[in-house]
Amino acid sequence: MRLSGPPPSIAFLSTYPPTSCGLATFTAALRVAVAQSRGSDEGLGVLSLVDQKDGRTKPEVVYEHVNGDCVSSSRAIEVLNSFDVAFIQHEYGIYGGPDGSEVVDLMSSLEIPAVVTLHTVLSRPSRSQRSILEKVVALAQRTIVMSQTARRRLVNGYAVDPAKVGVVPHGARASLAGPSLANKARPVVLTWGLIGPGKGLETAIDAFAGLQDLRPLPRYVILGKTHPKVQAAQGDAYLEGLATRAHDLGLDGVVEFDGRYLDADALAVTVRQADVVLLPYESTEQVTSGVLVEALAAGKPIIATAFPHAVELLSSGAGIVVRHGDATASTAALRTVLTNQAAAARMAVQARRIGSTMLWPAIGRRYDDMAAELVGRNDAHQGRSAATRYEKVVDALARVG
Repeated sequence: MRLSGPPPSIAFLSTYPPTSCGLATFTAALRVAVAQSRGSDEGLGVLSLVDQKDGRTKPEVVYEHVNGDCVSSSRAIEVLNSFDVAFIQHEYGIYGGPDGSEVVDLMSSLEIPAVVTLHTVLSRPSRSQRSILEKVVALAQRTIVMSQTARRRLVNGYAVDPAKVGVVPHGARASLAGPSLANKARPVVLTWGLIGPGKGLETAIDAFAGLQDLRPLPRYVILGKTHPKVQAAQGDAYLEGLATRAHDLGLDGVVEFDGRYLDADALAVTVRQADVVLLPYESTEQVTSGVLVEALAAGKPIIATAFPHAVELLSSGAGIVVRHGDATASTAALRTVLTNQAAAARMAVQARRIGSTMLWPAIGRRYDDMAAELVGRNDAHQGRSAATRYEKVVDALARVG
């Protein structure tokens, strides 16, 4: 549905760059995709969640909400209500309060429709986590999950209204969909993202110890900087431990650590240069993986542990799913993809077919249409015209600015 008047203004509530995390990257990409959908970024403002202000905000950030600060919460609610609709990202760890309970306080005071995107749906939540998520869904007009697995888990395991819950895939940059840039001199296996415990990198490194007979030797590139919270607690100790593990296994010429956190354009090129993507995550709960979607968009054969999103998306042949923590199984899967060119090519074709349905331009249009539909209903309910709504938004944004 498209409104006859100006498009609705949208507040994006989430972490946001320069914060380095998946939700920040997702929100920045979603905002750009919506702007491209409507041909303008006018009326698209970000309320950034921070633990403390550091003055590095981007122009589109209209307010920084400091988690746990009551005065900041009041101001954040005022700013949110100056828009027509709120797009809210939910992950327990990005909001203040126990299990991120502050999100409920913020949403309870909203006077505008809210669309909540859930990045985590736990199969075995604590009582507090279950209560918070059920309240978040109840307070939202629409709840978006990014996989069918997540929808089933939410609808079957939580007290929520199924009619509110829809599936919109995680987006991927269109630049990932270009031709492969792999040079074939030495095959490159790539893992990327913030580095820390739980990513399964120990098992991944162990897997390459069983591939030293291959010629040419593969390169295993681990791309990304240490997670800020791990860095704060341990410094470089975790990364140094991984390097020591690789050295002790005789993998100095195989395992490479690239400590950069690349911007989206540079990352797209790096992914397209890889031959294989390895996702060795330890989590059995992960129902959304932006890295998985990006690898599919790039048309790369994928080897992943059996986390739910990987099981769902790789079941048709775009990759190989292996048991968690099983280095031997990972070795066998890597050997198959690295030595069987026909099998790797079939996986790549299937990956690109799936990934082509998940590019950000199409995802942005779906979110923008959702906003228009909700605001159109809200306008009709309140008996106001689009022009009246627009005047209200312009005035409110001028005060925010």
